[in-house]
Amino acid sequence: MNPSFNLDLILDATIFAVLKHHGLVRKDENASPYITHPLAVAREIYTTGQVNDQHILIAAILHDTIEDTPTTADEIRSQFGEEVLAIVLEVTDDKSLEKQRRKWLQVIHAPQLSHPARIIKLGDKIVNCRDILNTPPKNWNLTRRQEYIQWAADVIFQVRGANTALENTFDSLLSEAEASLNFHLRPFSSVHERPYAPREGKSSP
Repeated sequence: MNPSFNLDLILDATIFAVLKHHGLVRKDENASPYITHPLAVAREIYTTGQVNDQHILIAAILHDTIEDTPTTADEIRSQFGEEVLAIVLEVTDDKSLEKQRRKWLQVIHAPQLSHPARIIKLGDKIVNCRDILNTPPKNWNLTRRQEYIQWAADVIFQVRGANTALENTFDSLLSEAEASLNFHLRPFSSVHERPYAPREGKSSP
């Protein structure tokens, strides 16, 4: 695979993300530096998905900066351009909303995502599900881990067709999760029965 991207910009994005996520940690027992997550997502997209689009890789590295740090859209636009910013914004949750609401919106908005945003969504869910299986957040019980895997499966159901290699990797993780977490994934047709689905009497977009 011959890179077709500007390595300087990839490294600039990495340094930017490292500084923005400084002091933030993952939820695993070792409290791993948070920056390991976006870098793992970019690596998954590049190595497994064979994606070498510069804008996608930079957006993958930056995908949690606006959502989880004080980073502004103007900062990303000025340093990395409008195209990268547009991708990052597509995969950024509105943290002012209640968590279950945000999860539901990820599911129902997924089909509207651009191809680059779908690629990042796949990479993100692969990395998170792998972590749920191998280095789960401390204090997460079995049910919570199962529910996360189910939610990730629901989101990815909505972006199928974006990248076969990434989807195959994700499907392998789902099979591993069913075996190791001792549960069966429910079909997407029952998505309205999920804990994060709007209850009767509440409106959905």
